Amino acid sequence: MALELKTPSVDELDEVVRALRNWQRDDAPIQLHPGDLGWHWRFGAEVLATAVRTWSRGGKILAIGFLDSPEVLRMTVAPEVWLEDELAREVASDLSELERGILPAGKVSVEVPDSTRVQDLLSDGVWSNGDPWTPLRLGLAAPVDETDLRVEVVASPEQVSECTAVHRSAWGSERFTDQQWHTMAAGSPFTDARCLLARDGHGVAVATVTAWSAGPGKPALLEPLGVHADHRRRGYGAAICVAAAAHLRKMGSSSVLVCTPSSLHSAVTTYQAAGWKRLPERLDRSRDT
Repeated sequence: MALELKTPSVDELDEVVRALRNWQRDDAPIQLHPGDLGWHWRFGAEVLATAVRTWSRGGKILAIGFLDSPEVLRMTVAPEVWLEDELAREVASDLSELERGILPAGKVSVEVPDSTRVQDLLSDGVWSNGDPWTPLRLGLAAPVDETDLRVEVVASPEQVSECTAVHRSAWGSERFTDQQWHTMAAGSPFTDARCLLARDGHGVAVATVTAWSAGPGKPALLEPLGVHADHRRRGYGAAICVAAAAHLRKMGSSSVLVCTPSSLHSAVTTYQAAGWKRLPERLDRSRDT
């Protein structure tokens, strides 16, 4: 049966999210997570839908791609077709041939899980090793250490405003507004998510993180983490990560993952200080033509 490449409608996004939830597992390499779509949902469901691609057979989704930007596609495949050659060759052709319209000409990158047949095929020809990324993982089978930091679950309009202000300061960008937070929170991936806000001893908001659950017994994701520019190097980033892990453990998550550019040494150090274990570095696949 032939594969169908499709850009989903807004009404079909929940089906895509459900598929991603079902595919998460601790014994697999880090892969596209429902939280990745949840964070992008801040731009609106319509914008997110145009950035998603699905490959289906007989109405069943087998692979999902997400254009994090026009030049960067992040994707994964269903566990039962992790090594299927037919699917991988179709996907690789769709990504490599400009007339398929997924990726433009010029420098582009594809993020695909290690050990998949798709990754194997994108190691040949015009594709080469791209930027290095560092995955980190914290198992949640054992209790998580408590933090003395005051941490709240963001819910009220006042907390939302403080959260977005911290994020804007942390990332040096004015793009994340209160309206975007509410749009993100209305998306289906946020159903099991927790957005946290940390305060110092004076009650000042100093850090924020969003923790995305994929459901009980499945790995969760942190995305994004931010510490206010005026309050860095005081351990707030690591402390709020610990608080997020504790929340996710109570929700039944089996582990919590992050993946950061290897060049962001401070980010890697922050997660390690919070107890995350560094996993083998992974590489994007890059094409320059």
